Amino acid sequence: MTWRMTLSNDSSVKEFILLGLTQQPELQLPLFFLFLAIYVVSMVGNLGLIILIVLNPRLHTPMYYFLFNLSFTDLCYSSVITPKMLVSFVKQNIISHAECMTQLFFFCFFVINECYILTAMAYDRYAAICKPLLYQVTMSYQVCHLMTVGVYVMGFVGGMAHIVCMLRLTFCDSNIINHYVCDILPLLKLSCTSTAINELVVFIVVGVNVTVPTLTIFISYILILSNILSIHSAEGRSKAFSTCGSHVIAVSLFFGAAAFMYLKPSSASMDEDKVSTIFYTIVGPMMNPVIYSVRNKDVHIALKKTMSKICLPK
Repeated sequence: MTWRMTLSNDSSVKEFILLGLTQQPELQLPLFFLFLAIYVVSMVGNLGLIILIVLNPRLHTPMYYFLFNLSFTDLCYSSVITPKMLVSFVKQNIISHAECMTQLFFFCFFVINECYILTAMAYDRYAAICKPLLYQVTMSYQVCHLMTVGVYVMGFVGGMAHIVCMLRLTFCDSNIINHYVCDILPLLKLSCTSTAINELVVFIVVGVNVTVPTLTIFISYILILSNILSIHSAEGRSKAFSTCGSHVIAVSLFFGAAAFMYLKPSSASMDEDKVSTIFYTIVGPMMNPVIYSVRNKDVHIALKKTMSKICLPK
């Protein structure tokens, strides 16, 4: 493969080359079809869940309002990352500096969004189980909208912080990004100017956007578990656990994969970074619609009603 570097008059890089997930030729085609299938499933699942929630008044509750936003985030998230990743399996994947910065912004934006949407969903479950008599007030229409605005504001601020710092860097030594996405750390390795400010911003932004959601979710579930254990009825406990099960799985998948990515030893190779990143950037958005639909009676009933309207119109 011929790698090229396009330089402007001041020797700064104008294009980058994304190496992709692997450079082994025998794996390119199988991986292309595998990730294409994952992308299609992710698109169909999340778009289907969005349509289902919009069309069914039964699902117009705070829980499904946040699930709508989670599916929207996953839908956009997959579209930011996967199509460009698929290109690297079939040809040299060249991306302009502007496109790379745009992808990086939306990558950060939707990752942070997902953190806070999962946090809002945990608070919603806390309010439903621990404060059922005040639930309608605690999770009112206005409160849900304010929480959602907060989610997107945090995503925007975090994404802009990274982009503003990244745009101050000069890339002049190499344009080969050893990744399938324009991510922060691989880009910092290519900079020929000081990255101290960027590293400080990464530390602050990642610290805030991991610590706040993690603590909020942890405290919410400690209180939920305490409340559930005080329920004397086995049926009541089972019902309470079932309302939280899907969210616990989704949180474990997202934060578990992210923790594995960022808390592993610094000696880990970039190939290990790429593989671990796949779980929360590509696999997670595919799995969330499945997690929230498989054992969800409300979704099953809404799906049956929607299908009956489509198949048996009046």
